[in-house]
Amino acid sequence: MDADILKNLTDPAVLFFFLGVAIGLIRSNLEIPAPIAKFLSLYLLMALGFKGGQALADAGLSGDGAKVIGAAIVLALVIPAVWFLVLRKRIDAFDAAAIAATYGSVSAVTFVTASQFIASRGDEAGGHMTVALVLMESPAIIMAVLLATWVRSRLNTNGENSSVENSLLVGTSTSSTSQLATTDSQTLVPEAPHPAGERGPEEGVDQSHPPISIKEVLREAFTDGAHLLLIGSMVIGAVSGEKGGEAMAPFVNGVFKGFLAFFLLEMGLLVARQLREVRDVGPFLIAFGAIVPFVNATAALTIGWALGLTVGDLTLLAVLASSGSYIVVPAVVRYAIPEARPSRYFTLALGITFPINIALGIPLYYAVASAIGT
Repeated sequence: MDADILKNLTDPAVLFFFLGVAIGLIRSNLEIPAPIAKFLSLYLLMALGFKGGQALADAGLSGDGAKVIGAAIVLALVIPAVWFLVLRKRIDAFDAAAIAATYGSVSAVTFVTASQFIASRGDEAGGHMTVALVLMESPAIIMAVLLATWVRSRLNTNGENSSVENSLLVGTSTSSTSQLATTDSQTLVPEAPHPAGERGPEEGVDQSHPPISIKEVLREAFTDGAHLLLIGSMVIGAVSGEKGGEAMAPFVNGVFKGFLAFFLLEMGLLVARQLREVRDVGPFLIAFGAIVPFVNATAALTIGWALGLTVGDLTLLAVLASSGSYIVVPAVVRYAIPEARPSRYFTLALGITFPINIALGIPLYYAVASAIGT
């Protein structure tokens, strides 16, 4: 396992991530233009979806595929519910719902990095893992909104003035922190501004507005541009056949590693900026962000072992369960649960959990999967 960790830490893409962190921590003026960062995120999603579709066409949704997808959906529903119950005992219930959604969802960048890691070691994961990636995003968002709605109903039932409480919560979050979280997620969210003047991640959050409805949340969750691109690329990869794969190989394979390294450089810069907001998180939540990924990964590895999954599938299932979303979920939850503080759930997922998974989590999950996988 030590050798795997060392190899991962000396992988060029991972080294560029830490270069970005180092440059950001010394407050250098290096900056990746936002349009380039968005292009790179779109490219990674497109390449990942296409390669997943090709693999899915070759293997089909076999027994393992159905098992993985079922396990992924279960994890996406159970993880936010369990952590909400734990968190609400220590922090505000709305923050608990938002953080639970963040950790019930997934990080596509962590998934891509892990895919490269296991491929470099000669193991393969099925194309159904890309399907699992897509399916694990929306249930967590829906669960969080349902939990927040339940909290609001209880506050109203108990006769508490939720609007006063919300204004107090907003007052505890500095304007600079909220602006940073909004700007950072805007940089990486690859969607265009919402049509017809609808609220979206590119706009400031007006806490005086009521939370968006369940119907709006469902529309946001299922029509998110990043996921539509991922799904569409997967379908194209599946139907284009071997000739399509050969034609796209220079694009989805030849330059993939270099683009991933460049994107991880941008992620390192972003993590360094977000680490400055740890003061608003507190020791309990910092420990939560550091420990929970390994707890979630253990649950996923246990389920995968019971289902008899392969090493590649086991590793990626653990990565999906252990990661937290810092792109799509914050963009939706910021408007679905305006009472929650972005400086908490965004900083935890990006500033704490993401670098831990990149540096230590991926090789650790792979080592365990190699020991118990089929």
